[in-house]
Amino acid sequence: MAVTEVGLSANWLLILGASLGALWVAYLSSARRYQSGETVAQSYDEWTNDGILEFYWGEHIHLGHYGDPAIAKDFRQAKADFVHEMVRWGSLDRMPVGTRVLDVGCGIGGSSRILAKDYGFEVTGITISPEQVRRAQRLTPEGLSAQFQVDDAMNLSFADGSFDVVWCIEAGPHMPDKAVFAKELLRVLKPGGVLVVADWNQRDDRTKPLNFWERPVMQQLLDQWSHPAFASIEGFAELLEATGLVDGLVVTADWTQATLPAWLESIGEGLRRPQGFLRLGLPGFIKSVREVPTILLMRLAFGAGLCRFGMFRAVRR
Repeated sequence: MAVTEVGLSANWLLILGASLGALWVAYLSSARRYQSGETVAQSYDEWTNDGILEFYWGEHIHLGHYGDPAIAKDFRQAKADFVHEMVRWGSLDRMPVGTRVLDVGCGIGGSSRILAKDYGFEVTGITISPEQVRRAQRLTPEGLSAQFQVDDAMNLSFADGSFDVVWCIEAGPHMPDKAVFAKELLRVLKPGGVLVVADWNQRDDRTKPLNFWERPVMQQLLDQWSHPAFASIEGFAELLEATGLVDGLVVTADWTQATLPAWLESIGEGLRRPQGFLRLGLPGFIKSVREVPTILLMRLAFGAGLCRFGMFRAVRR
């Protein structure tokens, strides 16, 4: 059964609880502030080795798609559904078997395996975390056209025009220079190739600056999960177009409502699977509980319009 969604218009208890939780996290443990790509790699190495993310989130370390309006569904199924919805939204289902895809920020390879198995694409997944690469390789059946390697999305090792599709889910917040990131994603695409990105974004503060409570909330969201900055949907689309590598305009969409249930569902997963606390031991229990305030803050931010879930599609000129 899905966790019941709570309306934010009158949800002062959630706001208070999330704020107190953020203070609790800051007090009890050091924040995982972004310092460099190495600190991002270290964070994901740790999350992969302790197994907590995989146990609770499965093979897809990203949000699920619940429809708009949202409907109740299995937490892991919603994540697989997200991949298929992204394929359809990006018109990648029209592409032939053998299409070469670069999965940027592939995690432990969940999306890469679906793209290879269900669509017949030849997928290369890259992540900055060596431990994620090793885990992705172990989870991938022999013969499946999905391979994985360590690489830096800010300085991809591939030649210009290497791929038919560049695919990226929720990696952008870890990138310190969004303009460089945008150019790298497009650089490795062939002319006529398609870029499809799904990402956490903040509200465009050029038109509506952050207010007194949004600023500390946003800072916690950056500091706790090794994020240097969030782009806005409008701002990142402008950066993609500013590269001069886009044919026409970037197409965008807002999937906030379709993905919003995933935040509380991720907490609900801990309640539905308490055996994880025994399996992961006391350190795993502490690490799991540590994430709850940040997840609540994410739910608050996306529900209140401070953050938005952005979709981007661009064709390489």
